Amino acid sequence: MRKSLIGIILLSIVIVGIALPIGFSAQSNTKVITYGETTYNNANYKSTVDNFFNQQAKVDVKNIDSKTITAADVNKISSTITGKTYGSDQIFSCALVDLSEQGNIKVTVDKSKITTITADMYISALKSAGVTHGHAYVTSPVSATGESALAGIMNSYEAATNVQIPDTVKKAANEEIYTESEIVQKDNVSAENLTKLVDNVKETVQQNNITDHSTIVNIIYNYTVNNNINMSNSSIENLATSIGGVQAVQGDVANYTNQVTEIVGNNSGGFSLDGIFSRLGL
Repeated sequence: MRKSLIGIILLSIVIVGIALPIGFSAQSNTKVITYGETTYNNANYKSTVDNFFNQQAKVDVKNIDSKTITAADVNKISSTITGKTYGSDQIFSCALVDLSEQGNIKVTVDKSKITTITADMYISALKSAGVTHGHAYVTSPVSATGESALAGIMNSYEAATNVQIPDTVKKAANEEIYTESEIVQKDNVSAENLTKLVDNVKETVQQNNITDHSTIVNIIYNYTVNNNINMSNSSIENLATSIGGVQAVQGDVANYTNQVTEIVGNNSGGFSLDGIFSRLGL
């Protein structure tokens, strides 16, 4: 019995070593920070951001792996969506992702610094990308709208799981959040109402596998009328395009989600020996 137990323990250690990708540690790399390059290169800015992460996530950032997201990284996405590009002195937003937290995805936003994008907006866009677990914390050392932080959050998830989010999926999720930001700022629609609209329309589109642009436009228009939301025709068109883009990459999203699930366990974000033992019938 003793030998059998030792054998099971040794086997579990081997399986853990195989199941976790290179660079992924159950203790450390379940948490990853992505710094905007402007923030990373300024000691005072970085200290401000680190203090937020230490307090909100209750961590010691010195023990957490980090990456830097550059203007080139952001421009690769933003230039194809809005045509806008950023300089190396304009990338402030930072994100910490913690995959050790159980349950559905959560996002904590530093509302004193992130002025436009809300936690619910990030959650909606991340779900569009197939990210459904963990806890993301978003901040900036200065006031920022927050769109570029989504790229940082997704980079952190990639680092923590060692699974790349397909470029098609990244673009669709980022287009969603850039479009929402533009609508909030131009049409003066509340972030809360817009998020509810987007979630409702995306659910309808996904359930019925709707890909026709005009049909999505009509769904959005009817929702705005029924819920007394004032949006310009161009905003409705742009939003329909972004939601259609999300729907078009659902196959890639499913493939990504399956890869992540194989690594981190299930959608609750759990990775445990209990799960391994149950699969072995132990």
